[in-house]
Amino acid sequence: MDGLAADVLAGVADEVRRCVLCPLHRGRLNAVPGEGRADAEIMFIGEGPGEDEDLQGRPFVGRSGKLLTEALEAAGLRREDVFITNVVKCRPPGNREPTPEERNICTKSYLFRQIDAVNPRLIVLLGSVAVQTLLNISSVTAVRGRAFEKGGRRFFVTFHPAAALYNPANRDIFFHDIKKAKELADSLKSFPRQSRLV
Repeated sequence: MDGLAADVLAGVADEVRRCVLCPLHRGRLNAVPGEGRADAEIMFIGEGPGEDEDLQGRPFVGRSGKLLTEALEAAGLRREDVFITNVVKCRPPGNREPTPEERNICTKSYLFRQIDAVNPRLIVLLGSVAVQTLLNISSVTAVRGRAFEKGGRRFFVTFHPAAALYNPANRDIFFHDIKKAKELADSLKSFPRQSRLV
């Protein structure tokens, strides 16, 4: 099954790199499909690539990514053991928020397929765009630190790591949330994984 999941993820990544389905492809240097274990217990979903990600073609490699990696390590997780991606796979111009149409195209074309392939026990949503797109909840602050179930999938909500960079008061909260997400994922190990995103 892991081999099949890896094949699906590789196929999606190849499609992402060639994608011209929305206007975001026009300004990209590199599309950023995502990376990590094909059978990861936890999947992290952010908003979209920034400048560093666009340059390298990898998710969360800039300052936000460094903070995310630190938070993972503090929670006892290794970056290579989780799967990390974004709602949209190409950098929006000027780091603007992706439009609903851009999110919809990328999610239906790629993200749902990645979720199905990895089949994680827990999906951690990083920031408002991910929360709006996957849970249809407008305010991260109102639901931060909480878990939700939708379509047979379990989600956990926290800030985007950029929020902890812009407001240092959020750093400890973010680190605490990542640890809480890891503990939640561990508590779900006695349950079978879901088979599909409905």
